[in-house]
Amino acid sequence: LLVRCLFLSIWRGKYDSVRILIDLLFAVGIFFTIAGIVGMIRMPDTYCRLQSSTNIATMGALPIALGCAIYGFTIGNSSLGIKALVIMFFLIITNPVASHAMTRAAYKTKAKLFEKNKCDHYGRDEEDE
Repeated sequence: LLVRCLFLSIWRGKYDSVRILIDLLFAVGIFFTIAGIVGMIRMPDTYCRLQSSTNIATMGALPIALGCAIYGFTIGNSSLGIKALVIMFFLIITNPVASHAMTRAAYKTKAKLFEKNKCDHYGRDEEDE
């Protein structure tokens, strides 16, 4: 339905190329957010769910924030564009660190691995110390 509405709007000439780019970025962000939510529901253990939640924050939020930045600069509201770029910067910096910290905390509190996992590389490294 979203693609059909977008196609009809383009065909009727209502959208310019910047608006199409913004809509595509929003669609990509929404897709990855929904895929990450489905992954969080369906994944078997804590570690896989953490990976899905990291994808939501990275691949879901970044395209939407980029679309907001482009929109802000396009309409002349540079404060909106700068704020969206700052949010993107902080997401890029903090997301890997936070996901690593949460995963390590889950491992330290002995969160169970999925029974079909073949190996535990982090546990192997812990035994060497």
